[in-house]
Amino acid sequence: MSTKNEGLAHCKFILVFAIIMDIFGITTVLMGVFAPLEVKGHDFGDLLVYTGTVLVMLSMAGWVMWYSGNIEGLTSIKDLEARRTPLDRLACSLSQQVYMETIC
Repeated sequence: MSTKNEGLAHCKFILVFAIIMDIFGITTVLMGVFAPLEVKGHDFGDLLVYTGTVLVMLSMAGWVMWYSGNIEGLTSIKDLEARRTPLDRLACSLSQQVYMETIC
């Protein structure tokens, strides 16, 4: 695990993707709601609202990927075993007993 705080160092491309999709999505939704968009008598406002919503959903997927890419790794099993307290051992043995009773 890294000891220094790297900030936004991981997954910069996905972060930029999420921000751009947010900007395009919100702009498209607002254009669809407030701009009178008619071509030959057909209203295209609904199309822009739905398209903007899809872009915002894509941006949400980008935010989830960026966030999960920035989560630091879990501690290894060796590190956890070295720091086990009596309470940890008790909880482990109780959970193993409960697990074995539910299987049988």
